[in-house]
Amino acid sequence: MGALRLLITGSNGLLGQKMVAMCLVHRMDFAAISSGPNRNPDCPDSNYTALDITREQEVLTYLDSHNFTHIVHTAAMTNVDACELNAALCNEINYLASKRLFEIAQKKGCHFTLLSTDFVFDGHQGNYIETDMPNPLSVYGRSKWMAEQELIQSAYSKWAIARTIIVYGKGHQLNKSNIFSWLMQELTQGKEVSLITDHFRAPTWAEDLAEGCLSIVRHDASGIFHLSGPETLSIYEIGLRVARYLGVSERLIKPINSKNLNQPAPRPAMTGFNLEKSASILGYKPHSIEETLEYL
Repeated sequence: MGALRLLITGSNGLLGQKMVAMCLVHRMDFAAISSGPNRNPDCPDSNYTALDITREQEVLTYLDSHNFTHIVHTAAMTNVDACELNAALCNEINYLASKRLFEIAQKKGCHFTLLSTDFVFDGHQGNYIETDMPNPLSVYGRSKWMAEQELIQSAYSKWAIARTIIVYGKGHQLNKSNIFSWLMQELTQGKEVSLITDHFRAPTWAEDLAEGCLSIVRHDASGIFHLSGPETLSIYEIGLRVARYLGVSERLIKPINSKNLNQPAPRPAMTGFNLEKSASILGYKPHSIEETLEYL
């Protein structure tokens, strides 16, 4: 393989920031794009371009004037309820913009990695392997599944799909907090939190996910890869684990049922991933919740 040059979309997001950090550590040649100004002080301005991926002509102009060997496409609309309430915008960002980027990648002979989600599954079984059949329940899940289909159904072979679950970690000026940051903030202040007992997830530390994505790039790996945390727990149990780590009373965690939340978007009850493929091909070894909390 010749000189590697990576384009990171969504570089202002949590995963995008971790990808930038790893490129800097490993001295990899990269460019970063995100909508609006650069919110990551660790990302050199010389590597950054403000670019809205839904503006087709601007994206075409930018990619015409730059050459990349790899694209890691992390930019997405990820607020599941907002997606449900604004399906057209969700479709534009998660499906159509991804489709266009993939088309450009094919023309330029670029390796393309699409970030996707456990929400492509209906949650009836959990511990999903890469070949399990998706059946998304929500607008968000469908938008990601449709983007996946563009890659899967194409004759092009230089692509990968990295599916993940509840990404958490610490970043700069993020648009949204994540469950762990929120839990640690509330619990250290002695506040009660209500967490659902009937949804099960394998939360993913952003550093682990970035390592997995970088491994896809370095291996020129193709196909679908499941990259999540190592344990599938109820959201309630996640709260208990954080409380134990902080040494605060577990009584601060109040169990509730998801039906009580009246969320606009339906969600899969149980996801979680089988990580054997990613471990064997990418050397993926995610950290436990307890190993990561000191970094939040």
